[in-house]
Amino acid sequence: MSTKRIIIIVGPTAIGKTNLSIELAKALNTEIISCDSRQFYKELLIGAAPPNEQELNSIKHHFIHNLSVTDDYNVGKFEEDVISTINNLHKTEDDIVVVGGSGLYVNAICNGFDKMPEIPNKLRKHLNLEFKNNGLSWLQKEVAAIDSEFYNSCDIRNPQRLLRALEVYKASGNTLSSYKSNKPKIRPFEIVKIGLDTDRAELYNRINTRVDLMMEAGLLEEVESLIKFKDKNSLQTVGYKEIFDFYDKKYSLEEAVNAIKQNTRRFAKRQLTWFRKDKEIKWFSTDQIKEIKSFIGLL
Repeated sequence: MSTKRIIIIVGPTAIGKTNLSIELAKALNTEIISCDSRQFYKELLIGAAPPNEQELNSIKHHFIHNLSVTDDYNVGKFEEDVISTINNLHKTEDDIVVVGGSGLYVNAICNGFDKMPEIPNKLRKHLNLEFKNNGLSWLQKEVAAIDSEFYNSCDIRNPQRLLRALEVYKASGNTLSSYKSNKPKIRPFEIVKIGLDTDRAELYNRINTRVDLMMEAGLLEEVESLIKFKDKNSLQTVGYKEIFDFYDKKYSLEEAVNAIKQNTRRFAKRQLTWFRKDKEIKWFSTDQIKEIKSFIGLL
């Protein structure tokens, strides 16, 4: 058994993963790797709920604000980058804290991905035209029908993610989720998985409160500053799509905010569905900090 570990903290959005990761990283005198795919982008300072400046200054973080919304990035590239970072950190650190709610990216760290198929430009253009003509609900139904595992874990308001799943299936005959390596890659470190959860009413209250605080912090202005990039993959996500719809006069502001809350709650349910399938995760409630520390050998 390797003496090197990564301690992965997962769970739904707004559950408190950031606070726990910082507390554990300080106790372990180590650094944090984020695998939240929305927090990679430096322009998303409010809607992606990244750690704040004080939190980022308290502990070294990796894969936070390391990309621009104009950059093309995917889970395959993340796997290469993150394993390199982990291996480098393990030269000096025994433990590394990994945190995030993006199940596909967590899986990239733990098990890796098989090589993805090449997508013909003709197919990609055809599917984009189909989406333009038929809309988001059509795209959601198509992906749900061919890859329910991916559909139940992703942000279904993100058409670029859904189009990716559809084009992979059309190009190869295999689902995107099937490219999670059927033969997990051997990692030179131990993996410990911690899941955070709480009762549904409390979680939904946290989500609603977070959205209200985002609006107070200037989410409307942040989204307005990104309108020229609104077709970028990185912005096809909850918290941004709804405000873009407000600026396109599809929603009133109140309707947009309520839609963010509703879509975030739905996303949290899908995150839990994904992570509940992983029997290696040890689940704790948000108030079991002592039990979590004992579980990883801190007490």
